[in-house]
Amino acid sequence: MHKIQDQSTMRIMKRIWLVFSQSVTVLLAAWFVVATLQPGWLKGQGSAMTLALTQARMEGNQDAMPGGSFRQAAQKAAPAVVSINVQQKARSKARRADPWFRFFEEPEDDSTGGGMGSGVIVSAEGYILTNHHVIEGAEAIEVALNDGRTAMAKVIGTDSETDLALLKIDLPKLPTIILGQMETLQVGDAVLAIGNPFGVGQTVTSGIVSALGRKQLGINTFENFIQTDAAINPGNSGGALVDANGLLMGINTAIYSRSGGNMGIGFAVPVSTATQIMAALIKDGKVTRGWIGVEPRPLTAEIAESFGIAKDKSTGTLPQGVLINGVLQNSPAAKAGIQPGDLILKVAGQVVADVPEMLTRVAALKPGEAASLSIQRSGKLIEVQVTPGTRPVRP
Repeated sequence: MHKIQDQSTMRIMKRIWLVFSQSVTVLLAAWFVVATLQPGWLKGQGSAMTLALTQARMEGNQDAMPGGSFRQAAQKAAPAVVSINVQQKARSKARRADPWFRFFEEPEDDSTGGGMGSGVIVSAEGYILTNHHVIEGAEAIEVALNDGRTAMAKVIGTDSETDLALLKIDLPKLPTIILGQMETLQVGDAVLAIGNPFGVGQTVTSGIVSALGRKQLGINTFENFIQTDAAINPGNSGGALVDANGLLMGINTAIYSRSGGNMGIGFAVPVSTATQIMAALIKDGKVTRGWIGVEPRPLTAEIAESFGIAKDKSTGTLPQGVLINGVLQNSPAAKAGIQPGDLILKVAGQVVADVPEMLTRVAALKPGEAASLSIQRSGKLIEVQVTPGTRPVRP
């Protein structure tokens, strides 16, 4: 009896196993067919949710930048950088032969011609900063915006001694650049140069700040340049030098080049200088500077010996100051009793270490208001009161 029951149980288990194995085989075959012909059917709700989350992340990060990208800085600053086309008289060929290639335009003929450069819209009222040499001698100035609009510009004023100029256009809804703070800029910081090189259209190049406070280059009377290796070429002059946040740090002004093209040494006027000049031009249409009428020169060991200027006994070094080589007759300096051979140590209480610094300090004096000069004469320290005049405008 038990034997019959065991055989019956075995038969039932075999049937169940056969049905199970056949079902698994059919299901695997069906899965293989679907996976081959319609794989999308197998993604299911979980895959759909994953896809939706991925799409949401992509939509929320459309402005995310790839590593090393300056996209946001360029997008922020570029709309405010304009192209400037001028109709002007030809300039001196002697100046064009200067090794400091400062004239960022196409070649001109001997009568009249066209020049090109760049500019930066700095206010919604239509004020545009550019270079003096870009618009020098201009008979007509056309400004072309990056959005396709154009307008004729009016010259508010220029300052040849810093190579800056201020224009104004009358158009609605102008894009403007945000001014940066020079105190935040350091050597090694990334910067972008934006302009219209060679007339090909607006172009953005990148580099770093190579140096700050460059002076005694012989480019301008008053120099305090930002040096950069961002590519600056003909047509970039007057354009923007911006930081990695798109803030204006300088106005591109000059390059050092033996061929007329970029060699990785470019110079920009700092935004701090540009805003001071702009304020003066808006207020008075010109820049007024102090002037005392002296011929300064750096103090060297040879010159010090010829003028009898002794070294400091404790340090063995020459005193820090600027030597007066000559004094103009009837000038404010002459009236104050300043003499050739005097060593100017301070202007209005501020130390002067070299000629550019002295020129800058004197230029900051207000014409007609007396200021003190600390002078070393024949080994003695004296204080002189001088009433500066107005610095003559350089042509």
